[in-house]
Amino acid sequence: MGTVGAVEGAVAVEGVEAAEAAEGAEGAEPDYDPAAPAPLNVPRTPTGNAVVDAQLERLGDADHLATDGHVEVYEDVHRGLRDALTALDARQGPPAPAPHRTTTPP
Repeated sequence: MGTVGAVEGAVAVEGVEAAEAAEGAEGAEPDYDPAAPAPLNVPRTPTGNAVVDAQLERLGDADHLATDGHVEVYEDVHRGLRDALTALDARQGPPAPAPHRTTTPP
């Protein structure tokens, strides 16, 4: 086999290998993408507080997003829960008792 024959043989082998690789790629399973959306299936138990329960349900939105989108959902839920706690602190309760005088006025 001369130089031309060797080159033609090498090209033919490369062509066969490329065709076999293409056939293998068609039947291969798609690559696993750890960043692809995947439901976490974390149970969310209702608390009885409508505002808190709505924020917990919002966590379910992360199930349909790629992992780089989770941060936005988590920050939104954190903000909502923080606002709910702040609202509890700001809620008006009964008036504070009047100070008790321990001495008589002059």
